[in-house]
Amino acid sequence: MASEIRVNKIENRSGLGTVTFADTGVDLAGIVTATTFSGSGASLTNLPAANVTGTLPAISGANLTNLPAANLTGALPAISGASLTGMASTDNVRTGILDVAGISTFRNTMNVGAAVTISESGIEASGIGITVANINGAKIGGRRNIWVNGNMEVAQRGTSSTSTGLQTVDRWTANWNNGTITQAQLDLSNNDTGPWEQGIRHAFRLTNTSAAGSATGTYVEALYKVESRDLATSGWDYNNANSFITLSYWARSSVAQAFPASLRAEDWGSKYYFPWNFTLAQANVWQKFVIRIPGNSSMTINNDNGSGWILWINPYQGSDFFSGSYTANDWNASQSGKIFAGTPTTTWGTTAGATWDITGFQLEVGSEATPFENISYHDNLQQCFRYYRVQNYSRASGRLGGSVNYVAMVSFPLSPHMRDTPTVAMYGSANYNSNVSSIGTVNISNDHVGFTANISDGNYYYYNNGWTADAEL
Repeated sequence: MASEIRVNKIENRSGLGTVTFADTGVDLAGIVTATTFSGSGASLTNLPAANVTGTLPAISGANLTNLPAANLTGALPAISGASLTGMASTDNVRTGILDVAGISTFRNTMNVGAAVTISESGIEASGIGITVANINGAKIGGRRNIWVNGNMEVAQRGTSSTSTGLQTVDRWTANWNNGTITQAQLDLSNNDTGPWEQGIRHAFRLTNTSAAGSATGTYVEALYKVESRDLATSGWDYNNANSFITLSYWARSSVAQAFPASLRAEDWGSKYYFPWNFTLAQANVWQKFVIRIPGNSSMTINNDNGSGWILWINPYQGSDFFSGSYTANDWNASQSGKIFAGTPTTTWGTTAGATWDITGFQLEVGSEATPFENISYHDNLQQCFRYYRVQNYSRASGRLGGSVNYVAMVSFPLSPHMRDTPTVAMYGSANYNSNVSSIGTVNISNDHVGFTANISDGNYYYYNNGWTADAEL
């Protein structure tokens, strides 16, 4: 049997320390020197920092709370801030730099100093100025939208027609080669969502009144031309592939399907195409589409009054006009007779009475689509006057002496000046008295229109007539 010594206490000489054995363990008072230590250190507390030396093993800091800032020294490793939520104002870092990698979201509101608040609704600054280099990568101020009559508000020629060409909404041409199509300016109802909520009150509608069909050579198209000068002077760096111009628009149809669209660059070599397809997922529901168009190092855009781009955006186009070799949403060298990418969908073309609406066209420099830029009706009409204008009433009158024939001339200024010398035509029945044998046009330019009246004798004369001036692209 092994021997043992049972004692209650071993006490060193006075002033050095004691060792007390008890039922709960050994109580050591004083300094303990040991070569090694093993076991759990969970109950080791109040260790003086001066007595902890050497390299500590890696440990979890999950339960480290309320660490005094004065005790955190040295370089901290990068940490994730994904779980930093609910920071109170008293927790904000007021001074110095906080560099936390991985913070993806600040919850609620963040304050920067006393004057700037960043929240979900935006940035609010009080008492200071805000310096902004650009908006959407482009200049600040001025008009953003290059498109003319993008809200379909102006329709000088009329509001409905079953004829092809420029017949209703200004700047928009409708063409088709089968069936009976009705083109119209559409008034949007008060409960329309989408464009209505952005202040847009009209749309351009094509109705498949008598079905166009699905033949490979059939087309029903809406067409718009952008003047070269508007593109060249827009501020877009079009020879840079990393610079963008963005087209946005709204569309709706009674038939849910994919529809084709394409831009053609008129000044660029053999004419390059930028095709895309857009899908209306639900019938009779407005959807907004955004098309980002990059520059190209070889692109050419002339600074003149010619046609720079043509847009085709169509409710139906036969397969003869599609190319499987075109890359959608990119510039493609022209293939003869091919305009669109992919393959056609025929449902709209074969559905009698199907409707198709577009509106809210905005073309702006930058890679983002901003909300539609609303301008006054007056300003919109003035832009349209550059391409087409209707003068409903023109009058000339006078009295000429003698008994010989005279020619009376009157000139009307065109303001703003038209894009080019217009084609002038009189419409309706000219109203003139018996002393006027005929009236005609003379000396037409982009800034004025002249009319002549052949007077048969020297008596009093007058004539009234309406006329149009057309300088469309």
